[in-house]
Amino acid sequence: MPLPTSLRALNSPNYRRYFIGQLVSMLGTWVQSVALMWLAYRISGSTSFTGLIGFLNAVPYLFLSPIAGVLGDRLPRRKILMVVLSLLMLNATALAILTGMHLITMPVLAGFALFSGLCNAFETPTRQSIFAQLLENREDLSNAIALNSMLMNGTRLVGPSIGGLIIAATNETVCFAINAVSYVAVIGALARTRVVHRRPPREPTRLLADLAEGWRFAMGFLPLRRMLFMLAVVSFSISPHATLMPAIAVKTFDSGAELVGLFIGAVGLGAVIAAISLARRPTIRGLARWIGIAAVIGGVGAIGFCFSREVFLSFVLMMMAGFGLFMVGATSNTIMQAIVDENMRSRVLSYYTMFFIGSAPLGHISAGYLAEHIGAPNTFLVGGIICLVAGAIFLWQMPAFRQHMRPVYVSRGIIPASPEPPQ
Repeated sequence: MPLPTSLRALNSPNYRRYFIGQLVSMLGTWVQSVALMWLAYRISGSTSFTGLIGFLNAVPYLFLSPIAGVLGDRLPRRKILMVVLSLLMLNATALAILTGMHLITMPVLAGFALFSGLCNAFETPTRQSIFAQLLENREDLSNAIALNSMLMNGTRLVGPSIGGLIIAATNETVCFAINAVSYVAVIGALARTRVVHRRPPREPTRLLADLAEGWRFAMGFLPLRRMLFMLAVVSFSISPHATLMPAIAVKTFDSGAELVGLFIGAVGLGAVIAAISLARRPTIRGLARWIGIAAVIGGVGAIGFCFSREVFLSFVLMMMAGFGLFMVGATSNTIMQAIVDENMRSRVLSYYTMFFIGSAPLGHISAGYLAEHIGAPNTFLVGGIICLVAGAIFLWQMPAFRQHMRPVYVSRGIIPASPEPPQ
């Protein structure tokens, strides 16, 4: 039976199988994420150390994502994912064993966080670029990307809460063990998945040559360049909400961890709303302007959060910030995947990963430093202004964006070869 239009990508058996396996695995990942931060704080008593763990988990994206993109354009993406996910499963298993035996120390935990970040720097761009090879109908690609975003942010809402309940009832060891087992689902799904669309053969090249080619392509095409810089600015300015939220809860609202969870959950809810709105779109036409609109919405949310002293209003404002952050990310991802050639897909998406996810740890460090001097609320204000201005500039420059994008849209049949605008 055909699925609704908003779920049409799941009509492809390979994508559906992978999606279900990824759903189980991502729940385990978010369960582990809250356990990792809790364990870091429990054994150190230091928020600086928990910040270091978050930094080590994310900073490899800045340096390794382009290399991962080259490998994804050279080697079978399915096999790369299976190898990296197997390493992450071993990482979670070792964490569970050492924690259960009370052998975990701060340096060892930092090493596990860094290893996880190294693996994820290869997993994320490869995962983003494999969708096109799993779909029987390539026109469902934008829907597959939106469904993946919905999956990521839906599990972001549920997973940490499950992890918190498990820690309260048992301990962190159980969370790590659950995550290790959850990888079996996605690895098993990939083992049973076949690639529907194979890439055209390409001449063997050197690593540096491939890196340079990917960079020239990404920076040489104006729409790609502007989307990448928007991703970096929005991620840098809005992502630090998690770092600042404990101080907001304690000093502004005189509350505790439950309010931190509520506000971070609001960000996840905004992200889910963004994903659903994308999944319902039948085409990418008219989508590009939402990059600027979403950045403005996210900026307004962060600015308003600075001044709000009401919990419900602050919840709504953080939901706006989450919508803006993830709408910019998912929209840019969708457009990039629609316009790049298959032999360049992994490299372009590796720069998407580097600019979007890799900018977050820099934002966390900067926001933490700034909050020490001007306070957490004013740091939200600064980030919101940066995001709002960036979105306004993007919208102001939309005519040039459309002009450069139009020939690509026409060549790919997204719009007819007529004088009407492509956006």
